[in-house]
Amino acid sequence: MDLSVRLPGLDLKNPVIPASGCFGYGREYAELYDLSLLGGIAIKSVSAAPREGNPTPRVADTPMGMLNAIGLQNKGVEYVVEHELPFLAQYDTRVLCNVAGSTEEDYVKVIEALNDDPRVHAFELNISCPNVKHGGMGLGTDPELAAHVTRMCKAASRKPVYVKLSPNVTDIVAIAKAVEEAGADGLVMINTLLGMQMDLKSGKPLLANKTGGLSGPAVKPVGIRCVYQCARAVKIPIIGCGGITCAEDVLEYLLAGASAVEVGCANFTDPWVCPEIIEDLPGVLKKYGYDSLEAVRERSRQI
Repeated sequence: MDLSVRLPGLDLKNPVIPASGCFGYGREYAELYDLSLLGGIAIKSVSAAPREGNPTPRVADTPMGMLNAIGLQNKGVEYVVEHELPFLAQYDTRVLCNVAGSTEEDYVKVIEALNDDPRVHAFELNISCPNVKHGGMGLGTDPELAAHVTRMCKAASRKPVYVKLSPNVTDIVAIAKAVEEAGADGLVMINTLLGMQMDLKSGKPLLANKTGGLSGPAVKPVGIRCVYQCARAVKIPIIGCGGITCAEDVLEYLLAGASAVEVGCANFTDPWVCPEIIEDLPGVLKKYGYDSLEAVRERSRQI
C-alpha cells in the first residue's frame, strides 16, 4: 500500500514522524534501526544560542504518560549545523527543524542560519512549549502574538513554516486561523498539556520547575479533538501529535483530519515504536475498510 504523503516541503514516504524532544537528533535510535524507514524526523528544538534548560528533577512518570520540564535544553544552532545535520544527511528522510526562542528575533536568527542548508526541509515553530518562562507558551496562547511571530518567520524563511500549537488555550481554532492568515504552511498539534505532580514524601512539587508538560496516552483525546476542530476551520495541512502508541492511534488522527502524525514519548517506552507503526499501518487500514490513505481522507471529509 502506498503510504506516501506530500506536504509543503515534506515529501514523506509514510506519515510517521518522531516528535521533537522525544527523539533527539536520531543518533540513539539509529543504532536500533535504519532512520530511512521514517517519513521524517522532527529534531530536538534548536535555539539561536545554547540553552541549559531547567534544573533537575525535570521528568516524572504519570499513570498514562509523563511530565517533562526540560526547558528546551540544546547546544544552539551552530552546533547543530556542524555536528547533527551531517549525521542526519546520511538518511533518506525529511528533516523538520523545531525552532525555539525567547523572543521573535531568536526564531528569525535560527531560520536565517538554516535557510540555505539543504539538510533541513522545513521549520516547525515551537511557540507552545509550556515550561519556558520567556516566550514559549506565551507566544502560542495569544492569536495576535502567534500571528506576529509566524509572520516574521515567514518573511525570513525560504522554506515552509509549520507552527506547533498549544492545547493550553480556550480556543485553539482562533490560534490556528491566526497563524494560517499570517502565512503558516501547516500546523502541528498538540504540544503538551500543562500539568503538575506532588511528591508525597517531601510535600513539594515533584519537578524542580513545579509544572511541566504532560504527554502520553492520556492526552490523545485532547489531540484528536484539537485536530478535528482545526481541520474544519483551516485549509493548511495538519500534523497530528499527542498520545500515539500504535497504528490504530494514527488512523484516529487521520480520520480527525490530520495529514501525517508525530509520535512522541512512546519512543521512550518502545524505541522501535515508529517502524512498528509503519509496518502495521497498512494492515490496520485494511482491517477498517480503507485501501489507501486517500480513502481515509475522503472519510474524514464526510465527518
